[in-house]
Amino acid sequence: MTTTASSSTSHHLSPAFPGRAPWGTASKLRAWQQGAMEKYLQEQPRDFLAVATPGAGKTTFALTLASWLLHHHVVQQVTVVAPTEHLKKQWAEAAARIGIKLDPEYSAGPLSREYHGIAVTYAGVGVRPMLHRNRSEQRKTLVILDEIHHAGDSKSWGEACLEAFEPATRRLALTGTPFRSDTNPIPFVTYEEGNDGIRRSAADYTYGYGSALADGVVRPVIFMSYSGNMRWRTKAGDEIAARLGEPMTKDAVSQAWRTALDPRGEWMPAVLRAADQRLTEVRKAIPDAGALVIAADQDSARAYAKLIREITGSKATVVLSDDVGASKNIDTFSQGTDRWMVAVRMVSEGVDVPRLAVGVYATTISTPLFFAQAVGRFVRSRRRGETASVFLPTVPDLLTFANEMERERDHVLDKPKKEGEEDPYAESEKEMDEANREQDEDTGEQEQFAFEALESEATFDRVMYNGAEFGMQAHPGSEEEQDYLGIPGLLEPDQVQLLLQKRQARQIAHSRKKPDGEADLLELPAERRPVVSHKELMELRKQLNTMVGAYVHQSGKPHGVIHTELRRLCGGPPSAEATAGQLRQRIAKVQEWATRMK
Repeated sequence: MTTTASSSTSHHLSPAFPGRAPWGTASKLRAWQQGAMEKYLQEQPRDFLAVATPGAGKTTFALTLASWLLHHHVVQQVTVVAPTEHLKKQWAEAAARIGIKLDPEYSAGPLSREYHGIAVTYAGVGVRPMLHRNRSEQRKTLVILDEIHHAGDSKSWGEACLEAFEPATRRLALTGTPFRSDTNPIPFVTYEEGNDGIRRSAADYTYGYGSALADGVVRPVIFMSYSGNMRWRTKAGDEIAARLGEPMTKDAVSQAWRTALDPRGEWMPAVLRAADQRLTEVRKAIPDAGALVIAADQDSARAYAKLIREITGSKATVVLSDDVGASKNIDTFSQGTDRWMVAVRMVSEGVDVPRLAVGVYATTISTPLFFAQAVGRFVRSRRRGETASVFLPTVPDLLTFANEMERERDHVLDKPKKEGEEDPYAESEKEMDEANREQDEDTGEQEQFAFEALESEATFDRVMYNGAEFGMQAHPGSEEEQDYLGIPGLLEPDQVQLLLQKRQARQIAHSRKKPDGEADLLELPAERRPVVSHKELMELRKQLNTMVGAYVHQSGKPHGVIHTELRRLCGGPPSAEATAGQLRQRIAKVQEWATRMK
């Protein structure tokens, strides 16, 4: 079966599809695509879930399989369900390149005989599920459910997909991010119960970012994180100042983050200037490399485009979902050589602009699903050695996601029941709704956090790569910042790591030569400046108090005496004001004391 599949797939596909072979192989299919094909054709399942990292080539795999199933008369027609109108058209264009004609404008009634099927959106299926059920019943149908996690966006969408495609002959589900923050079951996905009693999604074939990076299929991502001082006025009229990356309450993090992204402050212009310098460096090796700002709303997008014009002297392409020509603008940018594009949501998932190599994450959406899809816009590799660079504010959630790029996750159907076992990705359903929301406007939901951004400044904070952190804080435009912005655009993954280590060593050596009085920033390597959330800080305080309490019984000394002694030996303010590093140091000291007494 496998031999027949491979030969018959290749003989009736266009020789230009998928356009190039992976490095070091002769087949037109990448190794993972061929592996997934072989598994499918050996098992011939009715339902198949393929999880592949953004940029790995899910569309190529799906259309190759569709072509085989049509060619061998296993199915007579194809229905592709995509999250957005733009993606629906993109699927139709990709299918046309291998001789499969899909109608992306189908609405109702008989389909013209020239077509092999249709491309629709999840919203479209939600409006007329019975129309699609009838089509699935009338002819043997392959349904390709692209980014199937969207079928769980609302109960009605999930029910509509079940209703519409329950009679389908074959169902192929695709996703790059199979996790959701909620527990809405995803249609046609198998869930298996683990030893902990929690049901998780079970993929039939998985190709994660780590594997794709090792194969040279995707680019390594260098994350450039910027902190800085923020000042804002709350709804109550109070003025608050804080530094991005310092432990704060969730509300304060939200307000400081929004202050940083305010186009009228100094943070965004400084970060856009740095990102443009990075783009210039990357374009020395990748001449058509482009950059993208993912904005929070349409007003911000327009303001960022104006800043880019002022910084670079060139106009940025602005993509807004309610513009009639949005899809055309993306296509024009994709095929051109312009430097910058600014978009709201439109380019966050599935949209293919392979030349994007530099990104600025300028939205306050903090769910792992949205983050992974956003970063996925920059990882699609066209030749070996290309790197991607994404600029971020120093926000605990984002740094966690950046450091866990290679972690493979499943959709958890049941919430963990025991205290302390909460999934760190289990964001509130409200946040998930925000991440999946189709409209781009500010809906006014943030009124509870109403505030006025007064002032912001940017400080280069750290570089994250492959789970490790590098660099000391530096001022925008400084020699130290330029050291990291000037990393070559063509490097092997291990060369990136080595170069970052060398740059940090040089930065540390330079810092040691300066008199202490000249240090106006915290001159410590990133690994010694952990960014923790307010919740993590509270847990450290709780852990310290618990250990001090245990030591009270062991030593007979009062709480106050022990805390005073810890401050004398370790330094720093009282526990309520101590940093995460200071708290960890005190915890270690109490452990040392307790061990000695045993």
